[in-house]
Amino acid sequence: MNRVILYTSQHCPFCKQAEHLLSLRNAGPLAKIRVDLDPAQLQQMIELTGRRTVPQIFIGQRHIGGYDDLAKLDRSGELRTLLGNQ
Repeated sequence: MNRVILYTSQHCPFCKQAEHLLSLRNAGPLAKIRVDLDPAQLQQMIELTGRRTVPQIFIGQRHIGGYDDLAKLDRSGELRTLLGNQ
């Protein structure tokens, strides 16, 4: 199973939706990084992704993007493959 990293913040509804979808797909324990608590983590996320919004999701070494990108992968069936849940 590939490790899932979720850059998140406390009051983000899309972050909660991403967590819920990943839970439904048995993604395992998520490595959650709260960018609202640590400006250095926010800067790291921006440098890694080129984006300022959360959530930003990584599966393994692959940057997925935000919740809409994750949902699109789920609809196509590719999310299960990326997670190793074929």
